[in-house]
Amino acid sequence: MDNALSSPAAALPEVQQTAKPAGLPQRLAAMPTKSKLMLGGGVAALLAVIVAMSMMTAKPDFRPLFSGLSDKDGGAVIAQLAQMNVPYRNEPGGTIMVPANQVYDLRMKLASAGLPKGGIVGFELMDKQSIGQTAFNERLNFQRALEGELTRTITAMADVADARVHLAMPQQNGFFREQQKPSASVMLTLRGGRTLDRAQIAGIVHLVSSSVPELNPKAVSVLDSTGALLSQNPDGNATGLDSQQLQYKQQVEANLNKRIAELLEPVVGRDNLRSTVTADVDFNQVESTAEEYRPNQGPNTQSAVRRLTSEEQSGGTAGVPTGVPGATTNQVPPQAAAPINGQAQPLQPAGQSGGTQNMRRNNDTQFELDRTVRVTRNAIGQVRRLNAAVVVNQKTVTDKNGKTSSQPLSENEIQKLDSLVKEALGFSQERGDSVKVISAPFVSDKVEPADVPLWQQPWLRDMARDATVPAALVLIALIAVFGLVRPALKAAFPPPAEQKDDTAGNNALNVVENEQLALGGPGGLPALEAPISNDKLERARLLAKENPVAVANIMRAWVNGEELETSPAGGRR
Repeated sequence: MDNALSSPAAALPEVQQTAKPAGLPQRLAAMPTKSKLMLGGGVAALLAVIVAMSMMTAKPDFRPLFSGLSDKDGGAVIAQLAQMNVPYRNEPGGTIMVPANQVYDLRMKLASAGLPKGGIVGFELMDKQSIGQTAFNERLNFQRALEGELTRTITAMADVADARVHLAMPQQNGFFREQQKPSASVMLTLRGGRTLDRAQIAGIVHLVSSSVPELNPKAVSVLDSTGALLSQNPDGNATGLDSQQLQYKQQVEANLNKRIAELLEPVVGRDNLRSTVTADVDFNQVESTAEEYRPNQGPNTQSAVRRLTSEEQSGGTAGVPTGVPGATTNQVPPQAAAPINGQAQPLQPAGQSGGTQNMRRNNDTQFELDRTVRVTRNAIGQVRRLNAAVVVNQKTVTDKNGKTSSQPLSENEIQKLDSLVKEALGFSQERGDSVKVISAPFVSDKVEPADVPLWQQPWLRDMARDATVPAALVLIALIAVFGLVRPALKAAFPPPAEQKDDTAGNNALNVVENEQLALGGPGGLPALEAPISNDKLERARLLAKENPVAVANIMRAWVNGEELETSPAGGRR
């Protein structure tokens, strides 16, 4: 029995011996070739994933270098950027994007290289003068340069995307009695959703007419890309209302409609009213002059301005024969007769007449008449007529059984609403305004929500599209870690042998050492005289509980008197 117990004690020092741990380089060098390849591939995959993620998260800030470039200029700029090794992005609309910190430097460098050249030439065309240039070529180059400068100026406007200017400049000749005047036409391409008001069109016309000598503003035509004439007609009449007039008309109608809604909504409800107002606005500016003359009535109302009196008197000579020579003159004059009433006139002898006198008086008096001159200028944008239409929903009535139904408004209620609408509009019968208020049931369309599956939702598709690349990179990283790196590290760093804690009875060094400690140490069986300590007893119980087969073999060997064999791993069998 003593011999049987001595063998395990003798083998115990060999089990407790442990090898000195090797360093990381030695362990990596001792790894098999397959494990080394797996470790290298996993590390390379992880580095690639990290670089890709960093490139996705740290995108450079790109800013537009040029916008609205033609295909020819865009190709030349891109070729120059590629030659300078500058990253770029070509966006729609002729926009080239470059890193934000290089925008101004690249503009200066490209400008020194003459890029972008542009399809419009200005007065720089006059810098290239050939020796054999004729007067016609010189005049043609000047016209092209002037057209290019006008195009550049017009395209500088915010609402104009592109422009074409055509000038008709006839050759002036002193031998012609009537010289032909120049004319111009401008073709505009506006930006999306933009319009030009009357003031802007007049500014373009004034710009072109002021740039060309002897060009009348009426001879300038401005068109848009659809071919519509934007400028005024040669007779000066506008083709219609401009944007400002339309805006004013819509504003007047919106204000009146708002008045009706604010007045009737508290009465009939917010969703029970629909109204519209149409305003006939007069934008004509009328100026009239009237002169009125009031006749002078009564003596006190006369006002003499100038009075002119002239008298003229002429008399005959006494003893001078008068009369018509002839037989009548030689006759005896008739007997004089005195008048019955009045003073008697002296008798004159026959053949003689007394002295006669002629007197003439002229009175010329000029009176001033009343004169009234009245000048009237009508206001622009005066409302000539208003038309309003109001529809009110029928009222809802609930009977005794709780059933609801709609009923039209009574005539009295409609008349009250009509009076309110007229007061809100400022109704005028002389102006010809009209207001119509009716009651009708409103139809409510029931919109059923579309049953769209979750996987067809737009937000889910966008999220999946955005998360595809990051998810793929994460999957590659997980495969590299758990499929390549982890197996290689396990092969290089094997886990240590499981050990028991001597103080707590856990993780014993090996089976033999636990057996010896549980039975009283390497000296054999514990003495019967001294009681077994609680610590040793607990360790023996723990050993019997964790490894009952080993304990049973030890007990069988003790009973049979057999020698225990030590396994190469340090255990018993």
